[in-house]
Amino acid sequence: MLRAPRSFPYALLLPATIVMLAVVLFPLGYSFWLAFRNMSLYHFRSHEFVGLDNFRLVLTEPIFWTLLGKSLVWTSVNVFFHVAVGVLLAILLSGPVRGKTILRTMLVLPWAMPQYISALTWRGMFNFEYGAINLILKQWLHLPPVPWLSDPTWAFVAPILTNIWLGFPFMMVVALGGLTSIPVELYEAADLDGANGWEKFTNVTLPSLMPVLVPSILLGTIWTFNNTLVVWLVSNGGQPADATHILVTYIYKVAFTYSRYSYAAAFSVVVFLLLLGFVMYVMRRTASQERTA
Repeated sequence: MLRAPRSFPYALLLPATIVMLAVVLFPLGYSFWLAFRNMSLYHFRSHEFVGLDNFRLVLTEPIFWTLLGKSLVWTSVNVFFHVAVGVLLAILLSGPVRGKTILRTMLVLPWAMPQYISALTWRGMFNFEYGAINLILKQWLHLPPVPWLSDPTWAFVAPILTNIWLGFPFMMVVALGGLTSIPVELYEAADLDGANGWEKFTNVTLPSLMPVLVPSILLGTIWTFNNTLVVWLVSNGGQPADATHILVTYIYKVAFTYSRYSYAAAFSVVVFLLLLGFVMYVMRRTASQERTA
């Protein structure tokens, strides 16, 4: 019987390794290299090494801290409602509900649709005169129309509402999977102890869901923090007057509108380090809690 050579497993891994080097490691390394130079539209071929000047400029400009605060608000609000709405719907759909299969399919549609199409559709619905949302507010609820895309505050709320609609199905699917793994005996024991619905949720359901929710929340936080598409398309590139930018959309505009490539690269490296620190902190806290459990 022929035996495969020892190098055979490495040969199988080689195509995936090449792809990872091409689409992940090379762009990451190039961004770090670019962040220490002064490449821009005016120094595209004559760029030089400038050390930490780009990082110093990023961290000393007030706009970085303003955008960081808006990015944290954007991320925390979205992730909170993703989890809250997703878990609530999962609990409702795990019970005796008619048409459960149809409801699950309909609620997963926002997640299954391309974000590009969904964002442009929501932008049309936020139109001041003809959008569906303002028509509902005026004709059904008898409320004044909201300047969703022209007022800086409402223009920032509009992408948040859009992204909440896009993101809760993922958490719902995760929570539905976690609910099926909870032993029925735990709820029976809670019934014997006289626990009400809220006590069952806080003492049985939520602790049992945490092992699947924590990694999903971590992924959702990273995805939301780096979500350029929804903010850019719904707000039409950060409008009005660049008031709706978060960190990643501002980096995109600096790089591809102002052609300040090295400055944008330094900005992206700072964001990468922030997210890396956040991930390491959460993973360390999770590991320590698992050891003490």
